[in-house]
Amino acid sequence: MSVVISAFVLGIVCGLRSMVGLAAASWAANRQQIPLEGTWLSFLGFHFTPYITSLLAVGEVINDKLPKTPSRLVPPQFGGRVVMGALTGSAIGLSQGHLIFGALSGIIGSVVGTLAGAKARAFAAKLFGRDLPAALLEDFLAVALAVVAIVILR
Repeated sequence: MSVVISAFVLGIVCGLRSMVGLAAASWAANRQQIPLEGTWLSFLGFHFTPYITSLLAVGEVINDKLPKTPSRLVPPQFGGRVVMGALTGSAIGLSQGHLIFGALSGIIGSVVGTLAGAKARAFAAKLFGRDLPAALLEDFLAVALAVVAIVILR
């Protein structure tokens, strides 16, 4: 059951910030929390992969604040988040022998995270009177949920 929950939560993270979920899975694989050696996702545990995915996550967090960044609800961004949810969910599921459950949980979580994240951020931005505090709150939530998802696996 923890596989499904972790994959779902990391999927939500991917819906909020797609690369944060992948970075969390990569760090967990690198630290042997999710054993991926000998699988098609073993590259997530390579020595340099967590650093690359973390750098990409930081870039995404910065890019999210730019005024020309498109909505997460347009097809390319939405699709990218679903793909990242599937990938991170697959990593969690594959490490426990439940690839399909992990992938599906990650996909469902990413759809939920994308749609709920857009609504919640719009609501928070309205409350704050501007978008930046809402975006920073969303960043914090994404990182906190990623940590929780990895801790659930212990």
